Amino acid sequence: MNTLIDTPASVRHADGEIVVTMNSGFEFSFPCSDYPRLAAASPEERSEVELSPLGIHWPVIDEDLSIAGLLRDHAKR
Repeated sequence: MNTLIDTPASVRHADGEIVVTMNSGFEFSFPCSDYPRLAAASPEERSEVELSPLGIHWPVIDEDLSIAGLLRDHAKR
């Protein structure tokens, strides 16, 4: 694994947003309303999350988001 690539360390949801903390300490968030499955999910369903070096997966609602795509969208805000 390339140690120069930042990877997700944790994900949490708060006040209608998903907050991602990267291993470097960088933190960013995005509204659940940007993704219909996340918007419709219960807090319990949003809590069931799996991390990989490249993305975030919510198995209960079958939602997958890439870190690269989320960071690209975050940079546009």
